[in-house]
Amino acid sequence: MIKYLLKCENKHEFESWFSNSKEFEKLKKKKLIECIFCKSQKINKSIMSPNVVRMKDEHNNIAENKEIIKIRKDLRKIKRFVEKNFEFVGDNFPKVVREIYYDNNKKKNIYGTVTLEEKKELVEEGIELDSIPWIQDKEN
Repeated sequence: MIKYLLKCENKHEFESWFSNSKEFEKLKKKKLIECIFCKSQKINKSIMSPNVVRMKDEHNNIAENKEIIKIRKDLRKIKRFVEKNFEFVGDNFPKVVREIYYDNNKKKNIYGTVTLEEKKELVEEGIELDSIPWIQDKEN
């Protein structure tokens, strides 16, 4: 497949795909190509820069993979810390966090789940939240 930038006699430009350059010439000769704007059949190819794909540097891939591995390891550490030092309240999180927030004497560390809408409501009330990507302990 090849993509051409086409231009009609009225200077309208548009792109179109063809199986090869001979296909374009054949369709043009039979007047089967027309401008998508004005329906003119006097169409020519314009100069179009090729789309060159550069292969990734193997060194960069290794560096990126090492960085991803480090991030995953750090996220697992955070997860273990939270699980050990915080109480899991599940989807009761909005209710429990409000109880803690509005009762100044009540202090405890919790974690759980909220919907996007619940999170917006909590933030509007002035309750600060942090989200942590919860990744699986096992490697995929």
